[in-house]
Amino acid sequence: MADARKLVNIALIGFMGTGKSSVGRLVADTLRFTFLDTDTVIEARAGKPITEIFAQEGEPAFRQMEAKLVEELARRERTVIATGGGLPVNPANMASLKTHALVVCLWASPEKIYERVKHQTHRPLLNVPDPLERIRTLLAAREPHYRQADVLINTEMRTIREVAQQVIHQFRLAQSGAR
Repeated sequence: MADARKLVNIALIGFMGTGKSSVGRLVADTLRFTFLDTDTVIEARAGKPITEIFAQEGEPAFRQMEAKLVEELARRERTVIATGGGLPVNPANMASLKTHALVVCLWASPEKIYERVKHQTHRPLLNVPDPLERIRTLLAAREPHYRQADVLINTEMRTIREVAQQVIHQFRLAQSGAR
């Protein structure tokens, strides 16, 4: 399946706090690829942070911006794409990414994710009384979408460097058709 695809990019999917941006930057540096964070691009285009987009325009408007960007990514090459946590929920987004990228899901438990993100204020979906429960609920809802990735990597007990090395290894395997 993957060897019939033209794998010219790497797309990192997964829940917030699993290391997509940190791992993505290191993978891009190592491979001399461009690093692109979909949330950062959307914020730049909208001229405001995601928290404001959610508050002022709502999640559906944000998801629309996200889908438009994903379509554009199919024209890129040699790019490591770190996606927003909810991006793969839209089946069209996943289908588009799989046309040009090895899709790698970074995974961690709800407790580990909460530990990593509990002091971050830029997470609009966690502005609730019980963020850990919200993480559990969202993770459970998104899990079937995350499992559609080509590769799943648990980031819980690995360093960023170890995860990045695993991503690069999987990408090289997939490109050589050895998967």
